[in-house]
Amino acid sequence: MNEPLAERVRPRALENYISQNHLVGKQGALTHQIKKGILPSLILWGPPGTGKTTLANIIAHESGRPFYTLSAISSGVKEVREIIEKAKQSGGLFTTKNPILFIDEIHRFSKSQQDSLLGAVEKGWVTLIGATTENPSFEVIPALLSRCQVYILNPFGKEDLDALLKRAMEQDKYLKSKKIELKETEALIRLSGGDGRKLLNIFELLVNSEEGEAIIITDELVLSKVQKNTVLYDKTGEQHYDIISAFIKSIRGSDPNGAVYWLARMIEGGEDVKFIARRMLILASEDIGNANPTALVMANTTFQSVTTIGYPEARIILSQCAIYLATSPKSNASYMAINNAQQTVRQTGDLSVPLPLRNAPTKLMKDLGYGKDYKYAHNHPDNFAEAEFLPDAIAGTSFYEPGNNQRENSIREFLKKRWKGKYGF
Repeated sequence: MNEPLAERVRPRALENYISQNHLVGKQGALTHQIKKGILPSLILWGPPGTGKTTLANIIAHESGRPFYTLSAISSGVKEVREIIEKAKQSGGLFTTKNPILFIDEIHRFSKSQQDSLLGAVEKGWVTLIGATTENPSFEVIPALLSRCQVYILNPFGKEDLDALLKRAMEQDKYLKSKKIELKETEALIRLSGGDGRKLLNIFELLVNSEEGEAIIITDELVLSKVQKNTVLYDKTGEQHYDIISAFIKSIRGSDPNGAVYWLARMIEGGEDVKFIARRMLILASEDIGNANPTALVMANTTFQSVTTIGYPEARIILSQCAIYLATSPKSNASYMAINNAQQTVRQTGDLSVPLPLRNAPTKLMKDLGYGKDYKYAHNHPDNFAEAEFLPDAIAGTSFYEPGNNQRENSIREFLKKRWKGKYGF
């Protein structure tokens, strides 16, 4: 009974694995590869409790390969190299039975730790399976990421969670000794937040807290026994997107009170500090831009700070930044400018660069007119010489319209003096 329920009922074979049909169902992306035992190195990306570790173990079992596992929390470069040396002895290149090296929470590995894996993965000494709850694009070094396939695991749905509960009651010896009736499961499933491990932990807590053999699971019982409602904010489901949307719209709408409230909802729900800070970094450019260029500096400093500090102190920095952004003047002019320019590029294709703007590193290019008649701005009064910087087919097209705020009104006046009617100024 010392072993948690989630571990006691962990499936050992693919046919017993619940959920993730897009990966391991009949037509799943990994099903055929697992059966054949020929797998690329891969990263399993998904929220906690969605079966990443279980799937890695099943892959090793189904393929009959040696299986080594490391935790990024407790392992360093030394441990990685020791495992790789063991793997080289038991497998190697030109064999489909090369060992599997599973690294849990690979996003916690430093750059040097991830670098230490590159040679073994590239030379085929090991097949790497990394598990992460964080976006690999941000947390895994590009060189390692390019050598791996990324597969996304989704939060468990209601049917998956129901199936987990039923299987636990059917397979676990301790639970089978009880008379358990699942009368109501809405609160139990809602509190799990799509996390199978959390669901089973709460379920085990309920069973252990009740006297007698007969136990009736109701929503009232669940809420009375679980001290903290951990899914007022579901950071893996629909609410995750709704609340970050409300947060961003509050800042965009210049309401610091709304911004701080939705920020508090995310913090209380355990949202990743980097996710919140990353969204504010995007907003600082998209919704504030040149109306207050310091906003981008502030948001970037916030991202770096909270990444270093973490909770609980990071909440203060996040709050300061959210209030600063909410009370800044707003402009989406830069955002609209790049949208307009990209739309024009898609419509007009690869227009030729005008000859005066081309680079001329060789005599032949100079003879062909590359760079001819280019006006070097610093050789002219006020460091400005009027010229055409767009291809002939779209000459005079305006993409950027300064916003109506103090900073960009100054930009508009600057452009009017320079361009005297061109681009609509």
